[in-house]
Amino acid sequence: MENKKRTSPFSWLTMLHTLRPIDRIEDKINKTFTPSDWLISGILFFITIFGAGVILSSTAYNLADEVPHRGGIYIEGVVGTPRFVNPLLAISDADRDLSALVFSGLMRATPDEGLVLDLAERYSVSEDMRTYEFTLRPNISFHDGTPITSADIFYTIQMVKNSEVKSPKRANWEGVEVTVLDERTISFTLQAPFPLFLENTTLGILPKHLWENVQTEEFPFTELNNKPIGSGPYRVHDVKKTASGVPTEYHLRAFNGAGRHPFITSFVLKFYSNESLLTEAYESGEVHAAHSIIPQASTRNSEVHSAIFGRVFGVFFNQNQQEIFADSTVRRALDVALDKKDIVSKVVSGYGVPLFGPLPPQSFSTLSQESEKDSIASARDILSSGGWTQGDDGVWEKEVGAETRRLSFTLTTAVIPELKKASEIVAEQWRALGAEVELQTLEQSDINNEVIRPRKYDALLFGLVVGRELDLFAFWHSSQRNDPGLNIALYANITADKYLEEARSEQDPVIRREKAEKAAEEIASETAAVFLYAPQFVYRTQNGAQGITLSTLSAPSDRFQDVETWYLNTERIWPIFTF
Repeated sequence: MENKKRTSPFSWLTMLHTLRPIDRIEDKINKTFTPSDWLISGILFFITIFGAGVILSSTAYNLADEVPHRGGIYIEGVVGTPRFVNPLLAISDADRDLSALVFSGLMRATPDEGLVLDLAERYSVSEDMRTYEFTLRPNISFHDGTPITSADIFYTIQMVKNSEVKSPKRANWEGVEVTVLDERTISFTLQAPFPLFLENTTLGILPKHLWENVQTEEFPFTELNNKPIGSGPYRVHDVKKTASGVPTEYHLRAFNGAGRHPFITSFVLKFYSNESLLTEAYESGEVHAAHSIIPQASTRNSEVHSAIFGRVFGVFFNQNQQEIFADSTVRRALDVALDKKDIVSKVVSGYGVPLFGPLPPQSFSTLSQESEKDSIASARDILSSGGWTQGDDGVWEKEVGAETRRLSFTLTTAVIPELKKASEIVAEQWRALGAEVELQTLEQSDINNEVIRPRKYDALLFGLVVGRELDLFAFWHSSQRNDPGLNIALYANITADKYLEEARSEQDPVIRREKAEKAAEEIASETAAVFLYAPQFVYRTQNGAQGITLSTLSAPSDRFQDVETWYLNTERIWPIFTF
């Protein structure tokens, strides 16, 4: 047998080593590539890697969601000076703005016109619709870290009901029995069912441990009204004042101790004495947002947010003090003589609508849709038909028994630019009719304390805040003619009272609105007041703020209903991390 040569089992490795294809390729490249070729190849390699990185980064960026990021400083300008940063005493827009940011209630309103839980974790209503029981959220506190308990709720309501405190909110709580059930539970018992009661529970809560030692007579004067402690989304960090102690700026910081955690961490409110100064501040960039500036004066790039404003401005007559207003022909003539479109144009720069009844235009009321067909001439005809004649000086007068009554009266309003301007135009148009009108302007606090409460005025140009539910009861029911009621027209009408009462007790919101409209028609038919206009709320920002949502506003401070969702900064996060 032929002997075969033995082959090593590792001979294939030897063969592979001799082939060395990689080395051959490397040798070939080294022989054919010049240094410049190597340089170009390196550049192309890095360009490829960099391009791939850019593509991957861009893809990742586009796939990520842009979400709000905490931080930033928001600076807003406001006309007016805060005096009572206290939800029980707030009377001016400056007061209410700060109170809305610093305080919180059991419930709070939202831009979609609903109510949601705030300090309360839950609530229940009894079968007879008279008892409301609230349970507070656990582990909530005031800005100073003190826990919020039912005792704070009880104390706040007791102070509202105290006549010596003179709270504008007092009428909302008359006849309501408050009972502390335990540290976190409290109940309210009404004398009769009132479907709108939950609106009252948006009232900001005071910390009892700070206020209980303040005497009632000192309530309006304590420093707690200037440096408040609440539980709202923002706490007071610093207050800047003039040499005389007048607040000019409030610096606020975000607070998360009561359930709301704002994205914007610093919030500043700066206060100006008039619209012109505020407009200058806005134009210069000193402030980033404002709602009282003259619209056509603003030339900076702005984001404009507008909303329906639930305010009704009009002239309300006091027949007890000035007898000429008991004559319906006088009231009707004064109403007809006004060019309300001109008033809207000059007072609110066209951002509003003329009114002919007590309901704002969004409320389905046809009264605000009437056209202005009458004039000074037809107003004179109305006076003539009522037995009035013009005297030698052009002023209308009428013989009533042995007395000669002249169409002469004082028109009172607050020293607020919008109201002052409106009163001047109204007075001018009435003088053209043949009325003798004297103007009187007073500070807002004096209007409330020295004019409205004692009902000392002939005619009062004022604004009524009609809430989301169009509840006219406090303004027009005969039971509200005296303080603390707000029936400043001293109106009394059995038919209107009936509709107002039915609207208040009606559970069905559609029927409730129908009752409110019937009451409004009755009030308008008697010219119980001269209704002027309903302004539109216009809010301007120029700092890129996002998340702002406005709907129907009862007051300018309602713009802060969802302030915790506003944001200035954003970041991108992959969707998997946003759940």
